[in-house]
Order: sequence, then structure tokens, then C-alpha cells
Amino acid sequence: MTVFHADLAALAVPRYTSYPTAVEFSGQVGPDQYAAALHRLSAADHVSLYLHIPYCHQICWYCGCNTGAAGRTSRLEIYVDALIAEIALVAASVGARVKHVHFGGGSPNALTPRQFERLVVAIRRNFTIDHDAEWAAELDPRHLNVEFCRALSRSGIRRVSLGAQTFDLGVQARINRLQPYRLVAQQVAELRKAGIAHINLDLMYGLPGQTLDSIARTVSLAKGLAPDRVAMFGYAHLPRMLPRQRMIDERQLPDAEARFWQSILSRDLWEEAGLQAVGFDHYARPDDNLALAAASGNLRRNFQGFTDDNCQTVIGLGASAISSFPDLIVQSEKHVGQYRMRVGNGRFATTRGKLRSNDDQRRGQIIERLLCTRSVDLTALGWTPADARQMMADAATVLTPLAERGLVSCHDTGLSITTEGAPYARIAASAFDRYRTPSAERFSAAI
Repeated sequence: MTVFHADLAALAVPRYTSYPTAVEFSGQVGPDQYAAALHRLSAADHVSLYLHIPYCHQICWYCGCNTGAAGRTSRLEIYVDALIAEIALVAASVGARVKHVHFGGGSPNALTPRQFERLVVAIRRNFTIDHDAEWAAELDPRHLNVEFCRALSRSGIRRVSLGAQTFDLGVQARINRLQPYRLVAQQVAELRKAGIAHINLDLMYGLPGQTLDSIARTVSLAKGLAPDRVAMFGYAHLPRMLPRQRMIDERQLPDAEARFWQSILSRDLWEEAGLQAVGFDHYARPDDNLALAAASGNLRRNFQGFTDDNCQTVIGLGASAISSFPDLIVQSEKHVGQYRMRVGNGRFATTRGKLRSNDDQRRGQIIERLLCTRSVDLTALGWTPADARQMMADAATVLTPLAERGLVSCHDTGLSITTEGAPYARIAASAFDRYRTPSAERFSAAI
């Protein structure tokens, strides 16, 4: 039986798409460390590429991404020129093969079809791409057309994620993202007609004005689109950090208990529809690679969320893009103008980051395994029994209250998250975060 615990739901913890999290990044780590990490890659290594397009035709008030209004086509052309220059600059230092290519944003389809295809040509020209590499893109269905769908197909894109968020028009109006269901359904049909084999949907709960009824209607309509995967994210309201969120009326936001039951209803409805729960907010068809990775214990977590991508290195390209190596995380300049100046002068755009110590890497493994499989034994990760017991003892402050409520089951060298504890997985993971304890500042709600 799932139980709402008000004190736990009041906590705020990281989403742990990396460890350490971006809060730990500093300007003491930059281009030199990034260059060294790139040069350490060899032809035997596989890497993933992430390309960030920091533009949208319309800005949604809920959005926490680094994006701005697209404006004139010439503005986008200048950015594409800079991104192509960075592609060439980075590729010259990388001998590894590329296994995954992911376009995110913002909205990659803020670009014109020609601009998008220019980027694809630059990637293929400069990097060594595996013949079976997966190419994927995030899309805004409001500004998608037949020409762009065809460009995606010509470019080798075979998986797209559509930002649907909700199909309740009243909620859409409150977040400045009007997109009727029929529009999204039409775009799904056009994508499939163009040969895009895999369609993912991004949905949200916890939005202003959202109720259990509107969640149920959204899921019911979304099922009709037959998605391969669904990401059901909880809205993170952080107006002090994200000024655009100040346009949202906080009085209309669901409270902590309402958010909790919205997440549980979403889970139940998607599982009833035949999708399998993956991690704490993803769902996938049983034959989808994400579900297969979860079933085999090979699920991973990175800046795109839960993934079947098993590459140890993700190279981020574009303004604000984040690159991740086993021993390093770095982020590029966020300001587009300054980003263009850096790469235009033949310099890496990296401005901040974090060196990942051995302790960071070992804790990161615990957190990732716990979120991906809901169970971890530290000795299986190479910890000595003595060190594992000490780590579990150090984590007891956070874990004991969870264990007393039946949300986790602990033993000397590890723990499991129970079925009842699944909604509280991020709190359990935070027990191994040496940089913080659960709090109500700077992070999204635990549920």
C-alpha cells in the first residue's frame, strides 16, 4: 500500500542526473581539464554526443532549461555556425567512436530544416560514427512541420521525444503552452509517416491547476498515441532561480499531497496501459530498449534522465551543454554571445565544472544503482565489507526514518527500496550524497 508521508514530501533533493550535481560546479575547473579528458579518449572508447539548441519559438513559463526566444532566422544561423566550429574543434581532440547522438534544448526544431541538416553533416564529417548509432531529438510539437519531419528522417533520426506536458487546455494556458491534443496527434502521424520509428512523450504532474481528473484525461489521450516511452516529470517550481516561473500563480499549484497522488495515479495508469515503470518517473513498452535495459540491470542515468546508453563519456556541444567523464564533469558558457566568441577564437567553451574524486565516483555509483535498480550492495561495487558497513552507518541518519516506515530495507553492506518506498527513492539516494542532506532549498520537491 502506498502511503503519503507529509514530512518526506516536504523535502527537496536533487534529481541526481549527475553526481556531484551542478550545484558543486566551480570556475576552478575549465578548458584545461576538459582538453586533457578529451585527449585521454582512445579509438577503443565509445562516447555519446549531446547538442544543445538554446532557442524556442515560444517560451513556456514552467521551463527550467537554458533557452531563449529564437527571433530572426539569422540569429539561429549565427549560432549554428558557432556550433559547427565547436564540433570541428572538439572532434579534432577525440579519437573515440560515437554511439549515440542526442539533440536537446530548448527546441531543436526552432532551427530550419536546412540548419538542422547542416549540423548533422558536420557531425558525420568530423566524428567517427558507429553504423548502428542511435540518433534522437527533442521536439516542440507546436512548431513542427512536414519539411522538418522529412529532414529528421534524412538525417538518420529514429527516436524523438515530444514535449506534450499536459492535454488539459486550462493547465496549458496557465503555463503558456497551448497545444491541442489534435495538433500533437497530427505531428505524431507525420513523424511516423516520415519513417521515425520511435516516439517518446514528455508529460508532467504538479502543474498549476492540475488535478487527478486532468492527469487521467491526459494519460488516456496519450495512450492513443501509442508512445514507446513516457517520461512523467514532476514540475519543479523554483522562481528565485528561474524568473520566467514567476509568471505562474503559485496559489494554483497542487500542494505536496496532491502532487504525490498525481504521481501515483500516473504510475498506475501507465502500468495498466502495459508500459513498465523504469526508475521513478519513466515508463516504457516491454520491448523497448529502455525497459530491456532495466530488466537486465543495465539501466543508466545521465543528464537526459534514465537511459539505455551505457557510454561512460557524454560530450556536450553548444551553449550551456554539460560533458561528463568518469573523473570530470564540465559545463560550457551559458551566454550564447560569449559562447560564440570562445569557439570563434578556437577555444573550448568550458567555463566551470567539477573534478570527480575517487570518493565522488564511488558514491555516484551507489546513487545511480539505487535509482536505477532500487537495490545496491556496496561490496558488489568493490567496497570492502568494513568500508561498506561504515558507509551504511554514515547514511543511517537519512535511511533510518525511511526504514522505520518500511520504505527501505537495510543490511550491513547495502539496502533495497521497497515497493512502498519507490516514490521516495531520491531521498534514499541522498543518504550517500556527502555534499548535502535533504532540504527545502535549490532542489525540486522529493515527490
